[in-house]
Amino acid sequence: MKTDVFALRHIGIREEDLNSMFNTVGVENLEQLIFETIPDHIRLKEPLKLDPPMSEHKFLAHSEALSKKNKVFRTYIGLGYHESLIPSVIKRNILENPGWYTAYTPYQAEIAQGRLEALLNFQTIVSDLTGMELANASLLDESTAAAEAMTMLFDVRSREQKKNAIVKFFVSEEILPQTLSLLKTRSIPLGIELVIGKHDEFDFSSGFYGALLQYPGKYGQVYDYSSFVSKAKENDIKVAVAADIMSLVLLTPPGEFGVDVVVGTTQRFGIPLGYGGPHAAFFATKEEFKRNIPGRIIGVTKDTDGKPALRMALQTREQHIKRDKATSNICTAQVLLAVMAGMYGVYHGPKGLKYIASKIHATAVTLTDALENLGLYQVNTAYFDTITVKADSQKVRPIAEANEVNFYYVDNDTISIAVNEATSLKDLNQIISIFAEAVDKKSSEITELLSSTSIPENIERSSS
Repeated sequence: MKTDVFALRHIGIREEDLNSMFNTVGVENLEQLIFETIPDHIRLKEPLKLDPPMSEHKFLAHSEALSKKNKVFRTYIGLGYHESLIPSVIKRNILENPGWYTAYTPYQAEIAQGRLEALLNFQTIVSDLTGMELANASLLDESTAAAEAMTMLFDVRSREQKKNAIVKFFVSEEILPQTLSLLKTRSIPLGIELVIGKHDEFDFSSGFYGALLQYPGKYGQVYDYSSFVSKAKENDIKVAVAADIMSLVLLTPPGEFGVDVVVGTTQRFGIPLGYGGPHAAFFATKEEFKRNIPGRIIGVTKDTDGKPALRMALQTREQHIKRDKATSNICTAQVLLAVMAGMYGVYHGPKGLKYIASKIHATAVTLTDALENLGLYQVNTAYFDTITVKADSQKVRPIAEANEVNFYYVDNDTISIAVNEATSLKDLNQIISIFAEAVDKKSSEITELLSSTSIPENIERSSS
């Protein structure tokens, strides 16, 4: 057998097995099987026009050549995606290690203790940062996690809400666009009615069962949601928050102002951008919803000798669970990326995470100060890493793109800039020089970051 032909090793059926398979299903040949299985009107009348096949080696070389056509700019678009730095030890020993990157569901606890420990660690970090009682072992991405929050809160409506067919779910217009898109798709078949609006204009009527807020908002503004959450509670409306996990190092965790669910992505914790994904999401909630949480939870138990051991304590949608018993349609966790994000937390520790988050915030504060010195107006009154600047987009954009830099152009006179862990002083000066050129002014070089903060005391994290 030729072992250098990828298709022979990985695709299709061995020739010698075909006849016994045909006998088993009661057909003469493959043509008859296809004829009986696939409706004639959707079958192709002639084969696909494909190029000659390539060997695995040639295909990898071809993919690499294609990738070089991409233009990789410095990107400050934000909207849930931020460049991060992968510690080399995590890249080498986890991301590039088949012992980790081929891992799927740790069904056999007795041989998966290391993986279970890594996922328990992920859950612990998420619980710590969100201020919630428990977290699952990851979901697919932030948008999916937000949709799962919407459906979980729908499932746990009070008996009275179910009896009165309460189906409205409020979504703040600060939500990320990709999240809103998925919420719209997922709400239709469930009969959930989405109402999108400003959270500070919400009327808390009894027609709503839940609400979703973004923390910080999509253009960087950080709101104090504590009064919203307490009013929602008074009206039996449960609240979910989609939060930026890195910002929670410095901002009051949503668990501390009484929300029911916190979701988000852990991409900032040492996961490459990867052209938009995949990135492990987190889902944290209260103890009372542990039987309704989507995904899976790793728990601590005892083995036959009475020693501490780990297992999958809860699985809400696995292959061996009856469909009508599942609380979610989510099966796959982002195991590899959750392990990496958890290990990023271990590698840096609490002090290291605080240093990184503080540096990101200081970069945003320094950028705001420099742009205001150029006569530009920065809109956000409280922010973590994303600022919104009033400037002529049509002047800024061509200069930025000539310098291979991406900003987020909200409209003709509003530009959003999200700085990140990888933003250096050199990058900062490049951003400032782009705006200086657009307003035809000279900028002075930044040599150190400012130590002031834009986070008011009422939304600053005080817990460890």
